[in-house]
Formats: sequence, structure tokens, C-alpha cells
Amino acid sequence: MKEARPSGFAPANRPTRARMLRAIPSWRETFIGAPAWGLAMAFSAWYALWLREHDATFHLESILLLYASGGLIAWPLSLFAGRCLAQDRTIETRFAAYLLCLIAGTIGVTALLFALDYRLFYSQWHAATGSRVWFYQALFTSLSAYYQFLVLGVRLYLPLGAVALLLASLGLARPQ
Repeated sequence: MKEARPSGFAPANRPTRARMLRAIPSWRETFIGAPAWGLAMAFSAWYALWLREHDATFHLESILLLYASGGLIAWPLSLFAGRCLAQDRTIETRFAAYLLCLIAGTIGVTALLFALDYRLFYSQWHAATGSRVWFYQALFTSLSAYYQFLVLGVRLYLPLGAVALLLASLGLARPQ
């Protein structure tokens, strides 16, 4: 007796390699989507700062570059991950997959870039490279940077980043 499989699951006979190859974004999607997503994230950060009348204008270029770079790098990675999860699924599942991957990818990559910059700044006061103390300092400096970004940096994605996220996820989830 053949086991019934829910309609949202991919067929078992499809090789994983073929699924991965189908998930790779095209050059057009990458070279148009990535700069657009990066600009949307930078604009979101600028607008959030403008709404709050924040006094970070002396670092505004650095902040916008961080958010633009995070969005630029995250787009193809998130698109690939979203396609891996969304293949042969219902439209609701595809929407959820793209939403999750764009959120995790964009925040994750931007936080990583922030942590690298944070680590680079504080490394001048750290122990010699490769020592046990240096390892702990690098680890806790990076963890502190991630925490700081999650507490202070994620709010710069609101309100425009959330709108861009919903629109992008809806556009990517549409039937092909």
C-alpha cells in the first residue's frame, strides 16, 4: 500500500542536486534584484533615522553603506535558500519561505558585516593573534556586536523594510 503524501511536499524521486541547481538565481535576478534590495534596505535605514530625528548624521554614510551592503550580499543567498525551501510547494508556503529567508538572510548578513567592522575596531586592544585570550576576545567581541545589532540595528528596517519585505516575498512567491 502506497503511503499518502501531503500535497505540500516535493516528490521523493527528485534528486537533491537537481533541486539545488533549479534554486540558483539567474544572473538577471541577481544583478537587478541585489542592488534593488540593497538600496531598499539603505533607504529603510535612512528613513527610520529621519523619522526618529536621530543625531547619527555624522555616521550616516557608514550606516547606509552597511545596510546597502548587507542587502546586496543577502539577496542572492536568501533567494537561493528561499527557492530551495519553496520548490513544488503551495503559494502560501512559498511566501512563508521567501519571507523567512529574506528576514534571516538580510539581518544575518548585515549583522555579520557589523560584527566584522566592530571586531576590526576593537582588535587594536586585543591580545596577540592566535592566543587563547585572543580567541576569547574575538568570540565575545563578535557576540557583543551581534547582540548590539539585534537590539539597535534591526529597528532601522522598520517601517519601510517590512513593506519591502512583504512586497518582495509576494513577488517571489507568485506562480511561475
